[in-house]
Amino acid sequence: MKIDAHQLYLLVGEGMHTFEHLPVPMRNPGAVVIDSRHTPCFRMLSAILCALSVHGTSALAAGPMPNGGQFVAGAGTISSSGAGLNITQSTPRAIIDWRSFSIGNRNSVSVNNSTGATLSRVTGTTPSVIEGRLSATGSFYLLNPQGVLIGANGVVTTGGRFVASTLDVGNDAFMSGGPLTLTGSSDGAVVNLGKINSSGGDVFLISRKLTANGGSILAPNGTVELATGAQVLLKDSASGLQVFVQAGSQGDVVNNGTIRAAQIDLEAADGNVFALAGKRGELRATGTATRDGHVWLVAESGAVHQQALVVATNADGSGGTVDTNANALQLDDARVSAAQWNVRTPEFNADRHNAQTLSTNLTSGTSVTVDATGANGSSGDINMLSTLRWRGDASLTLNASRSVTLSPVTTIANKGAGRLTLRADAIGTDNGGSITNRGTIDWSKSTGVVSALYDMNGTYAPGTIRSNATWLAAPYSGFKTQVTAYQLVNSMEDLSKVSLNLSGIYALGRDLDASRPSTPFEPIGLLSQTGFVGQFDGFGHAIKNLDISLNLEDGLPPTGLFATIGQLGTVRNLEVLDASVADLYGPVGILTGRSDGLISYAFTSGSSNNFGSGAGGLVGINTGVILRSGSSASAGSNGTNGGLAGLNSGTIIQSYATGYVGDGSRSSAGGLVGDNSGLIRQSYSAGQVAALQSNGGLVDSNEGTIQESFAATVFNTYMPPIPGGIAASNTGRIANDVYWDTQKIGQTMGVRTGTAVPNENGLTTAQMSMKASFGPTWSFGKHGTWVIPLGYDHPILQWQLAN
Repeated sequence: MKIDAHQLYLLVGEGMHTFEHLPVPMRNPGAVVIDSRHTPCFRMLSAILCALSVHGTSALAAGPMPNGGQFVAGAGTISSSGAGLNITQSTPRAIIDWRSFSIGNRNSVSVNNSTGATLSRVTGTTPSVIEGRLSATGSFYLLNPQGVLIGANGVVTTGGRFVASTLDVGNDAFMSGGPLTLTGSSDGAVVNLGKINSSGGDVFLISRKLTANGGSILAPNGTVELATGAQVLLKDSASGLQVFVQAGSQGDVVNNGTIRAAQIDLEAADGNVFALAGKRGELRATGTATRDGHVWLVAESGAVHQQALVVATNADGSGGTVDTNANALQLDDARVSAAQWNVRTPEFNADRHNAQTLSTNLTSGTSVTVDATGANGSSGDINMLSTLRWRGDASLTLNASRSVTLSPVTTIANKGAGRLTLRADAIGTDNGGSITNRGTIDWSKSTGVVSALYDMNGTYAPGTIRSNATWLAAPYSGFKTQVTAYQLVNSMEDLSKVSLNLSGIYALGRDLDASRPSTPFEPIGLLSQTGFVGQFDGFGHAIKNLDISLNLEDGLPPTGLFATIGQLGTVRNLEVLDASVADLYGPVGILTGRSDGLISYAFTSGSSNNFGSGAGGLVGINTGVILRSGSSASAGSNGTNGGLAGLNSGTIIQSYATGYVGDGSRSSAGGLVGDNSGLIRQSYSAGQVAALQSNGGLVDSNEGTIQESFAATVFNTYMPPIPGGIAASNTGRIANDVYWDTQKIGQTMGVRTGTAVPNENGLTTAQMSMKASFGPTWSFGKHGTWVIPLGYDHPILQWQLAN
């Protein structure tokens, strides 16, 4: 027989009220009749009834205490005392099989398993109903295929993990202590309407058909994961997800209660996830020292209904991420308080409700990224069908696997410093993805930027765009315009096409591997008189294994990924890794042989070499501006070599080099720059110099200005010359806030010839690791220029940590 309505109410107690917004109409006083609408309440209550079904007897006939327990692995004792049952475990891990495992109101079960783990498996035909208290000093696993219900009065406390599941696991696997694979065919539910508290571990509620929480779950130092699936892998992780679900059950996960933990995961592989806004509906992830505050709501083949307040912060109060990933989304009234909310679905149509939800969360300070994946045969498009406005500095990113379209009635607008990114062909497949604006993009009252990225084979229709006439680019950003449309570079073939339009605007759509090209790669704009005069934004992507080897003697053209970056050219946010760039005589740099333009947030590794005019790890010759960039590449030639630039007559700010510099019998080398006649400020070198002609820790020869910088370079050659701690020669200006490491360079003189610098600016390695050793112009701390991370023996730039 099924439990009738009165018995069900007595069983779940006041926990029933958490679902009162989804009514259960009573049509027959002798049975529970559930509204035929497909609601979470229907799923919850029908699953509880199924879980509590028995053959011929009521679930309440099960004893108020666990019964028939026997150790089948490990060892220990089971004893009872009045209303309490005590389990004492003498081995680190143990398994107990029970005929039934329920705890009546005002009864208790105490498990003393130290910091070990106990698996309690129910082999009988009744579900487990916890209305009393269950406590364990270590981890406790309760496995019952008939279902597990923690009633409104039930309290579970553990020092380690608490796992409740209708799936089973093999004895040997559990006793070995490794990852666990749970499987089963039961339709029983796992439901919490009471209180679960894991002070030192994680909480996992797992079933095949329905897992639900209408009570409270607390795991401040661990994760709380509610999952449904035919097979679930349970692993240990100190920093990320521990439950991995295999599809096949079409089960649902429902939360209408409170969950507070370092990280939270609600996952239904091919069912639905309901994060509902009941009286206590809240998900709050607070992070730890090893875990970022993170919440996942995942229904890859089902729907996510998100109404509850979802909060994610890191342990220090910063950051926090919420991921909502589903085949279908119901986001009405979704409230997210985090640094970042990622919404992932096959296609996304922002009607009035969805647009309002995004607007509300953006205005509250949560940045939003929407990814339309094109999965399950969908279009992969993002269609903005309604107006979306927000205030503040949060950013909106719309990534479509195919195209992004704004309807004629749509306005996207920001008042503040918000950024808008519209990205077509988001997975970089050259599918013709386009950006079409039939409405309005209004950034006239914003200081943020708008980026529109479209496939080279697609189109860009800008529509109506209103920009801010007083807009200025943020320092170091490298932006030239507030609203920028980019053609995507998704392959080495696309990269070669940049030479066909050197004034174009491009973005790297994905990481590129340049190894084994069908044809040798030719530097962009190799024989151009102007060089590259457009904009190239790597968007944080990398070009790997670039191999360029030229033997051109006529004209001595510069050589690098870009032969020359012209005065109007900009390259930003780009890595070129494990590259090999060589030329006979022209200046060589991995990013560019010569730059007269602007480079920001660029990084290179590998090697650059030639036989003539010099080499730099990033740039051969710089007459432009280099901001917040670096190189770990080696640079060598018979000429002048620098870890970042061979020759600099431009400006270098907040940049660094850590590579090996110097080669050839007539070579000279500086850890950062070979010859400097420009400005170097807030920069450093920490690699090796090994030229046979002349060496300087920071620069070889200085005729310009150097400020607030240092050299912690190692001098590495078997023959003279004697290096200068900062420069081999100085006829320019080296400020009093420039330092060098006397022990690493092995030199007590800052300058070997020319204008000297104070000897006290030579610091020991120990002094280099102390903030107090540096002058008053040096700014350390969260918002300063410099920082000395734990374990470092010299400062690095604050932006390096942020990247």
